[in-house]
Amino acid sequence: MSIKGLVALAFFGSIAILFLMLSCALPEYGVYWPLFNLIFYFMAPLPMMMSKRTNDGSSNSACKELALFFTTVIVISAFALPVTLANSKVIQWGACAFSMAGTFVAFFTILGFFTFFNDDSEYGHW
Repeated sequence: MSIKGLVALAFFGSIAILFLMLSCALPEYGVYWPLFNLIFYFMAPLPMMMSKRTNDGSSNSACKELALFFTTVIVISAFALPVTLANSKVIQWGACAFSMAGTFVAFFTILGFFTFFNDDSEYGHW
């Protein structure tokens, strides 16, 4: 991957964090509960990285399928947290929209990272 790809991933990661910070720091919202989505951002790639390290070489291993299941649960939870917080009136719906936009951009940035840095690159063993 070229330097342009790295810059693009860094740019989109920054946009995702910007949306998340806007959902917290704008004066009309003023609560920092949406920052709990950062936990999901850091947890999302972990199951797939662990399954790649323990993969036996087959494309349909049970470990890989379990890792895909846990990754799906984490991603769905990251989208459900702001909606649950907004529905219970902890945050406003505008903050929920900013948080959902940030989550969308963040997960597509993570997907882009794993798409561009596959097994034949120097970052493939993360």
